[in-house]
Amino acid sequence: MDMSWTADLWWKSAVIYCLDVECYKDGDGDGIGDFKGLTQQVDYLERLGVTCIWLMPFFPSPRRDDGYDISDYYAVDPRLGTLGDLVEFLRTARDRGIRVIADLVVNHTSDQHPWFQDARSSRDSQYRDWYVWVDEPPADGPKDIAFPDQENSVWELDEGTGQYFLHRFYRFQPDLNISNPAVRDEIARILGFWMELGLSGFRVDAVPFMLETIGEQEKQRLPRPHEYLADLRAFLGRRDGDSVLLGEVNIPYPDMMEFFGDGRPELTMAFDFIGMQRMYLSMARGEAAPLAEALKERPEPPRDARWATFVRNHDELTLDKLTEDERNEVFAAFGPDEDMQVFGRGLRRRLPPMLDGDLRRMKLTYSMLFSLPGTPVLFYGEEIGMGENLDLPSRMAVRTPMQWRPDEFGGFSTAEPHIPMPSGDYAPEHVSVSAQRGDPDSLLSWTGMLAERYRQNPEMAWGAFSLVDSGDPAVLAYRYDDDDDGPLVILHNFADRPVTVTPALDGLDGRLVDLLQNAETLLTDETAFDLEPYGTRWLRRFP
Repeated sequence: MDMSWTADLWWKSAVIYCLDVECYKDGDGDGIGDFKGLTQQVDYLERLGVTCIWLMPFFPSPRRDDGYDISDYYAVDPRLGTLGDLVEFLRTARDRGIRVIADLVVNHTSDQHPWFQDARSSRDSQYRDWYVWVDEPPADGPKDIAFPDQENSVWELDEGTGQYFLHRFYRFQPDLNISNPAVRDEIARILGFWMELGLSGFRVDAVPFMLETIGEQEKQRLPRPHEYLADLRAFLGRRDGDSVLLGEVNIPYPDMMEFFGDGRPELTMAFDFIGMQRMYLSMARGEAAPLAEALKERPEPPRDARWATFVRNHDELTLDKLTEDERNEVFAAFGPDEDMQVFGRGLRRRLPPMLDGDLRRMKLTYSMLFSLPGTPVLFYGEEIGMGENLDLPSRMAVRTPMQWRPDEFGGFSTAEPHIPMPSGDYAPEHVSVSAQRGDPDSLLSWTGMLAERYRQNPEMAWGAFSLVDSGDPAVLAYRYDDDDDGPLVILHNFADRPVTVTPALDGLDGRLVDLLQNAETLLTDETAFDLEPYGTRWLRRFP
């Protein structure tokens, strides 16, 4: 393996950790997380093995959509601190070798943003064409509604000017008109501003919606929307050649490939939504086939691009790419109550309650996160097995404060958190960082070990991936090969029963060392491997 150029592609072997500043650590005792508190926890993230922090929106906002309704792209929400606090955090992270990316939410703004306030003041406003206006909703306009339980149209009448504006999300989030060159220039200035302060890239929110131009002004129509995404990537590259665009693109695999770029690079990484959904179907059935089929179907991204794998994210755990019957299987297994479901297409739960607290299954799931082909992305609290709070509305159920210590406020704050924590078995007195830090059998220790093993075995980022016939329908087997090391063979047992498998390893010889258990096996053509219920093994060959 030629490693001479790999440092430039740091994202291929990164461990990304998504967090919400307001929910992570309160540094001033007001019950709201802030950058001062986050800076205090950078060493924790370094010890965990995190190499890139992804920040959810931290900009000024009316917070009607948890910060995704932005009213100023050039500032920090005063509740979370100042620009100075942000820069101090970025410097602290950089000193530990941790890069930072942030959410880029430019499909829409808040209706309280000065641009929209000016735009709706008059049809002659200088900002009028920064948004999408029509006299009557067009028959050929966008039909997809992001939140069908809250909205029944993507068009909203503005009574003051007598026209409708486009909003693919909530009606208080009017869509920007990226067909307008002035809007595209402003978005570039936003990216450039934050990169000057030290960001290494952006997670791009709702990419397909952002690029959709149906219903927008014909006179300003882009010749090809993907050219704009390529322009953004090129702009980042000019400012910082190591910067990344991580895209939220939940569409079928063949369509997804266009977002990596055809001739010109577009997204650096894209979340594998289909693989994630098939993984839950495999877990519900206790069979490897659904996930294995997704891995077979998944196209190989360009050499300088990468899939991003995840167990869940900050939104609902969407199951929209499963059939209705498959989705109902996952609902029955992991979220049978209607209150656990959202939008009719997903779950508003975290993994541990979905698995009834079964540590074996949690460890299996995170083993897949770190060993499947793709850059692993953790959502804060996953490393300790945090639960959700179903008393909170919609997707907010999984955005509760981080649980640091087993006390009343979870070590998050000296004041009562403004967002209530989970109760019962997942309250801080039962789930916290400090309670797990010294326990070698804890989920925190397991996650840290997986991150370390992932980083120690570069062929997981750079080698050739292939599925292996395990001989048992419950066991997913695959391997990584490269020119110098390995191969690395990985086994996952989805069944609640012990299994013994003899995977087809194509005549490998030598020793196989289990990287998770420090056990050693001498390879023969008939070598069998034992797996406990929900067990996993990472096996590296040594001569």
